[in-house]
Amino acid sequence: MLGASTNSLTHSPGGEPAPGIALAPAVAFAASGALATRIAPADKQANTMTFDEFDAIDRKIMNQVQSAFPLVAEPFREIASQVGTTEQDVIDRLVVLRSKNVVRQIGAIFDTRKLGYQSMLVAMRFPEDRLDKAARLLNRHPGISHNYERDGYFNLWFTIAVPPSRSLEDEVEKLGLLTGAESTRLLPTIRFFKIGVNFDMVTGKSAANEAYVPDSPTTPAPTVTQDTIDYIRVMQDDLELVPRPFDSMAEQLGMSVARVFEIAAELTEQKIMRRYSAVLHHRRAGFSSNAMIVWKVPEDRAQEVGDIMAQHPAVTHCYQRPTYDDWPYSHFTMVHGVSEEECEQFGREIAEATGLEERKLIYSRREYKKTRVRYFVEDEFVIEELQPIG
Repeated sequence: MLGASTNSLTHSPGGEPAPGIALAPAVAFAASGALATRIAPADKQANTMTFDEFDAIDRKIMNQVQSAFPLVAEPFREIASQVGTTEQDVIDRLVVLRSKNVVRQIGAIFDTRKLGYQSMLVAMRFPEDRLDKAARLLNRHPGISHNYERDGYFNLWFTIAVPPSRSLEDEVEKLGLLTGAESTRLLPTIRFFKIGVNFDMVTGKSAANEAYVPDSPTTPAPTVTQDTIDYIRVMQDDLELVPRPFDSMAEQLGMSVARVFEIAAELTEQKIMRRYSAVLHHRRAGFSSNAMIVWKVPEDRAQEVGDIMAQHPAVTHCYQRPTYDDWPYSHFTMVHGVSEEECEQFGREIAEATGLEERKLIYSRREYKKTRVRYFVEDEFVIEELQPIG
């Protein structure tokens, strides 16, 4: 299934990854909950839709809302003029696409680091009979945005973000104790090369050609005022599917709709806000497979190789992360395709472009949670109140 690569993780000389929590340097990670969804092989996926199930208008709408959602008073009228239909038809179609969980959410996406949050990828190991319960407890944490069962020894992977008032390492350690994790690896970002999720629904190809590039870690972070926090709390919520959806947001904020858009432009200029857009459920949109391709890269080629990997249009995320004795893979590239064979082809293309062969394709097998991080809602969750799972 995985071609030249295996689906198990590299073990230590003793044959198993070292137990316990492994701490890496605390480097910020810019991340992006539904019930668990089992991700079967491509030919058996009941939750996967095919491109044939969407007509030309559906596809154009999905392209528009995920890449350049119009920040105007009547956005669905604007989208209708772009795709050749009526405002009400756009709204009706989005209602259906949302009901089928093809369009997950429409809202503002913010840069975790610019808000002072710490974030990282975490890999944990659980016995099979404990995995489900552990994942569901982790899903209760508002800072956990992505949570997947994946192939290999480390079988649960999630991203977590916490505000500056909390210790990220302590938070993960507590979660590990509550869930009974057998082993944990912290994988913060060392270098950020790309985040540019975009699926071309017209051609049926991953088209992550344009990417968000954050400021250098040495760039001073902007001051996040209480007014900004209030704005984020409103704008991160899912957009209403009504003709003038920003009116209610403006009312909550006590400002005009025009001012809502002005602030969005200001925050985008400061790179606090990455964009305003929809998130598609890639499997339900026809992209039935996704693989985290991890690469063994010489340190002296880390920047060069990351830059090359980021140029591939199928790569939606590209980061350099720490290595361990039982985890020699420093570069992570996420790819999405219509089949596992297509993901493997992407791996071969990246290998040819970089001259590197040592890699593994680690497939998602179950989605426990995928949403956006909700910022400044920590009062909704107190980790000390959780009970260990039995």
